[in-house]
Amino acid sequence: MKTPLACLPHDHSHCVHTALADAEALCERQGARLTALRKRVLELVWQSHKPLGAYDILGVLSETDGRRAAPPTVYRALDFLLENGLVHRIASLNAFVGCNHPGDVHQGQFLICRSCHTAIELQQPAIGAAISAAAEGVGFSAEGQTVEVVGLCASCREAA
Repeated sequence: MKTPLACLPHDHSHCVHTALADAEALCERQGARLTALRKRVLELVWQSHKPLGAYDILGVLSETDGRRAAPPTVYRALDFLLENGLVHRIASLNAFVGCNHPGDVHQGQFLICRSCHTAIELQQPAIGAAISAAAEGVGFSAEGQTVEVVGLCASCREAA
């Protein structure tokens, strides 16, 4: 299997640029408003492939942008990004990571490195189908799924 880009050293400016362009196009198609703050929050989430918490985002906005944004403002921006499929919430970390497939309806599946905290998004329909089938088998109606697998990425495993 090929090593995902998130595990390799690379210039994140390309990731950020692509994410912002995709977000603008998606919001335009959906008639959603990508405000300057929403765009900046998305940009911060994409600065690396490590999940970022709302208070981390708030800290960067205060430190580097000079914005005195309140926590509800950041949470509203994150809610917008979640609702429009531009980010995913990593529940176990209470943090957010950029979506690699915005606009595609899919369930979140993540490999999370316990050492470097990189989150690698998978897109494996068979995983979602297996969960749905198992849920239906016990009479459960699944409304959403997020799979979080913790372990070591290739880089951290090699370094250990």
